Amino acid sequence: MIPELRKSFNDRWSPEKYESLLGGIAARAGTSVPFRCSETPVFLPPDLLSTTVRYGRELYGQLAENPDYRAASDVAIPNQFRVPNEPEHPLFVQADFGLVRDSNDKLEPKLVEIQGFPSIYAFQFALGEAYREAYKLDEFEGGPISHLLDGLSSDSFTELLARVIVGEHEPQEVVLLEIDPYEQKTLPDFLLTQQMLGIRIASLTEVKRKGRELFLDGKPIRRIYNRVIADELVAKKIQSPFDFRDDLDVEWAGHPNWFFRLSKFSIPWFRHPSVPRTWFLHEFRELPDDLSQYVLKPLFSFAGQGVIIGPTQAQIDAIPPSERAHYILQEKMDFIPTVNTPAGATKVEIRVMYIHHRGEMRAVTTVIRTGRGKMMGVDFNKNLDWVGASAGFYLSSALAGP
Repeated sequence: MIPELRKSFNDRWSPEKYESLLGGIAARAGTSVPFRCSETPVFLPPDLLSTTVRYGRELYGQLAENPDYRAASDVAIPNQFRVPNEPEHPLFVQADFGLVRDSNDKLEPKLVEIQGFPSIYAFQFALGEAYREAYKLDEFEGGPISHLLDGLSSDSFTELLARVIVGEHEPQEVVLLEIDPYEQKTLPDFLLTQQMLGIRIASLTEVKRKGRELFLDGKPIRRIYNRVIADELVAKKIQSPFDFRDDLDVEWAGHPNWFFRLSKFSIPWFRHPSVPRTWFLHEFRELPDDLSQYVLKPLFSFAGQGVIIGPTQAQIDAIPPSERAHYILQEKMDFIPTVNTPAGATKVEIRVMYIHHRGEMRAVTTVIRTGRGKMMGVDFNKNLDWVGASAGFYLSSALAGP
C-alpha cells in the first residue's frame, strides 16, 4: 500500500528469502507453524494506520461510555461462564478492519469484528522480527521501519506484556490456560509467550482445585492468562475441574466475561462511520429483499466459523426463533485488493491489538491477514500463494506514535 516500498520489496523477493522467513519463525517458536504465512509483509500508510488505530479506540469508547450497553450485554454472558470479579475494562481488545475506497478514492477501514479477548501478541511480535531479518527490511530506503506501535521497542513491548500478564506474581505462578494447548493452531504463540515471560502452559483438564485455590502439578496458580474459548469447551463436552462461576483465589489476565461483552454482540450498538449497518436477527419483522448483500454471523463463533456470506432465506429459516437473538445480519462490505503481489492484488484485514493498562487503551501492534478468497480464512484461500498471516510495517519517521 506504500508503492515505493511495495515495488522495492517485490523486486528483492526470492523463494530463498521466503524459506528463510519460514525457518526463522519456526526456530523462534520452537515448532512448525500450522497455518500459512504470507510471502510478504504489508506496508501500511501512516494516515491509514492512524485512522484505523483511532477508530478502534473510538468504538470501544462508545461502549465504555454507554451504561445501557453495559446492562444489555449482561445477557450475552451465559450463566455457566459468568465469572465473578469482572474488571471495569477488558485487559485486551482486538479490532479487525477490512478496507474499502470512499467517494474520494481514499482507503477507509470498515469494522469486521471487535473482541475483548487475547490474541497472538507474542507470535505477532516474533513474526514481525522474522520478516525484518529474512528480508533485511532495515535496509529499505525511507528510514527505520517498525511493526510495533506507540513508540514501543522490543524491550518495552516485552516489559508491557509482562506487566499485564504476569502482574505482581512470579512467572511460575502464572499459567497460560487453554484446551489441549499442544493441539491448537496457536501453539506457536503459546510457546513464544512462555519463552518471553517464563509462565507455564496448561490444559484446562490438568488444573486441580483445593478449596478456593487452583494448582498445576502441585504448584499454586495465582494468575491465569486465559485462552480458553467457551464455544470449544461446549463443543468438545469438556468437564472443567472448577466451576467458572465460583469465587476463586485467582486473578485473570483477560477476564472471561469480556469474551462475551465485547464481541459481535457489540456491533449493532455502534454508531460510527467505520461500522456497516448491523442488526440482531430477531429484530427483523421482514428480512431484506436481497440477502446476497448481507452477511449472517453467529455471535460467539471464533475464527469465522458459521459465517455465511449472502445467506439464503432457507438458511435463515433453519434458525429457530429462540436462537435468532444469537445471530447478527450485517451489510456486506466489498473489501478491495490493495497489495500488489506477483500472484495478483491481495485483500488485507488489519487487526489492531490493544492493551488496556493504567486507564489507557494502548495500541501495541497489528495482526495482518491477507487473501484473495471470499473471506480471509484458510478454507477460502486454499492452494493460493502470497496470502496468509502477515505483519504490518510502517516508516517510523512517518508515524511517531499512533
